[in-house]
Amino acid sequence: MGDASHTPYKPVQGLSRGLALLRSLNQAEGGWATVGELSTATGLHRTTVRRLLETLQNEGLVRRSSSDDSYRLTPGVYGLSDGYNEDEWISEAASAVLGELLVKVVWPSDLATLDGLSMQVRETTHRFSPLSFHKVTVRRRLPLTTTALGRAYLAFCPDEERETLLAELAQQPGSLLAEPSARSAFEAQLDDHRKNGYAFANGDWTREQKIMALAVPVMHGDKVAGCINVVMLRSAMSLSQACEKYLAPLREAARKVEDYLAGAGTSSLR
Repeated sequence: MGDASHTPYKPVQGLSRGLALLRSLNQAEGGWATVGELSTATGLHRTTVRRLLETLQNEGLVRRSSSDDSYRLTPGVYGLSDGYNEDEWISEAASAVLGELLVKVVWPSDLATLDGLSMQVRETTHRFSPLSFHKVTVRRRLPLTTTALGRAYLAFCPDEERETLLAELAQQPGSLLAEPSARSAFEAQLDDHRKNGYAFANGDWTREQKIMALAVPVMHGDKVAGCINVVMLRSAMSLSQACEKYLAPLREAARKVEDYLAGAGTSSLR
């Protein structure tokens, strides 16, 4: 997968300097600093610091204390993170990890997170895999009950969450889970997935009957932060062959994302 940070355009120096000031204020003891202290921390000339701070003040991101001429962040900085949700923590780690997984397995992979009663693709290697048979796109929604990603989520999420999701799915028009016997059989299948440490789908989704997929959860504490799959054509190999070849690298990829989430100190996931 290509390096998304590569660009033919030169960085905007003024923007970089302004962000450096915001970071320095965020890290300053007590949450405030003088022009001189910010100049020392960033290596910028005091005049440059003053001009940038005035711009940031006009934008409502910092304010100046008239009592000691120090600057501090305003609540306006919270607005900078409104569009960044916890799923982005996973996507940030998954891009590189899925690239490594692609090199090992060649078949395409996706990382998806729960969104309502569907799994939503956050990162994918379909566009890079020479074995990709269709172009899965980021934000594509996948069903919970008939895909490996969805089954992995249901198998490994807390029991209470599983019960809630299955009850809501059973109320969907045409849902097979509305039948008690069908729901019982599906729950038994999820228990097997949890026991085995992975989920699979083998032509179960009517829209993609040629597909077989394996999926494992990315855990964060006792919750499922997301799921990663490997997708292949059913005609290429048997399920047992796929497990033998791809489960180990798939699990390794999930562990790498889990380690990232643990190290990044994410607060709480759904």
